[in-house]
Amino acid sequence: MAIATQTPAEKLVVKKTSHTSTFARVSRYVVARLLVLFATVVVGIYLTIMIANMGGYVDQIMRGEIRDRVTQSIAANPSMRQMEPAVRRQLIEDRIAQEEDRLGLDIPIAIRNFRYLSNALTLNLGRAINMTSDSGSKQVRLILLERLPATLLLMGISQLFLFFSSIFLALNLSRRYGNFWDKVVVALSPTSAVPPWFYGIFLILIFAALLKVLPFGGMVDSPPPANPFDYSLSVLKHLILPALSLVLSSFFLSIYNYRTFFLIYSSEDYVEMAKAKGLPARDVERRYILRPTLPNIITNFALLIITLWTGATITETVFLWPGLGRTSYQAIGLHDIPIIVGSAIIYAYLLAMTVFLLDFIYALVDPRVKVGR
Repeated sequence: MAIATQTPAEKLVVKKTSHTSTFARVSRYVVARLLVLFATVVVGIYLTIMIANMGGYVDQIMRGEIRDRVTQSIAANPSMRQMEPAVRRQLIEDRIAQEEDRLGLDIPIAIRNFRYLSNALTLNLGRAINMTSDSGSKQVRLILLERLPATLLLMGISQLFLFFSSIFLALNLSRRYGNFWDKVVVALSPTSAVPPWFYGIFLILIFAALLKVLPFGGMVDSPPPANPFDYSLSVLKHLILPALSLVLSSFFLSIYNYRTFFLIYSSEDYVEMAKAKGLPARDVERRYILRPTLPNIITNFALLIITLWTGATITETVFLWPGLGRTSYQAIGLHDIPIIVGSAIIYAYLLAMTVFLLDFIYALVDPRVKVGR
């Protein structure tokens, strides 16, 4: 019986065909994935615009505010009180029309929403309606960039500390399942249902009002220290309470989640077989427990990085922290749609890029994952 064998030339053709099919498969996947993510971003931003404008109700509020402001301004002007009532009413209507034209309220809401959407997708964030930057600019880009460092400082320190400390402690607890500290973490995990701003209020009452060892809020003393070292110490002192409240609100639940993942994988049959073969505990942990959980850990870390942009809306407001979270809170109260949409579109793009890249990262860390399959 003859056995068919492939010549080197045939093997080369098969290899090239395999590479070509892989490239075609990945290319189709990339194009389809990008189109789906872009469509998701478009829908999400348009819904954000609709919600921010409350389906047109905000326009009515703004028109009422404009009418009140213009009427009171003209009524408070002594020279305009001498005008004929009809002339004064006409002047009021002209001023109102000018202000509505300046804010674009004379354009139908559907057209304005699509303009907002088009500008947002091209990152043309435009000008804010009511808010200004510290330098007096109404450019949304400058307002957001001005608040970004404060948010990155607060969220970066608190969330990165929470992430790495949770993994380290969860790994230690998974080695000692059922001991005293493991039971303590399980018992305290429901405390993460309390939002961070609630912890913040109690921390302010204890350390600022009662003990008087830390400031109530803000980012730096007033007036700010001139010396860079003293300035850094002042920022650090103001950072302690808001960062601590963010960590406390998720600390025990984060440890509990990672501990559960580590326990699930540590009970697999291949882990028991590795232990039976006499492999050191550290090698078993690194190869057979940590590696299968890498996709979950990487996902959490990637989402953590992009949520640094959003800030902590209510927590920053409670502590008067001048970050993006407090800016978004103020923008919602002032119905400043360009600020709301600007923050949303940047987060949407960051989230879409992260989801897209994670598919390829999964394929690198887990050989079972194939891109496009």
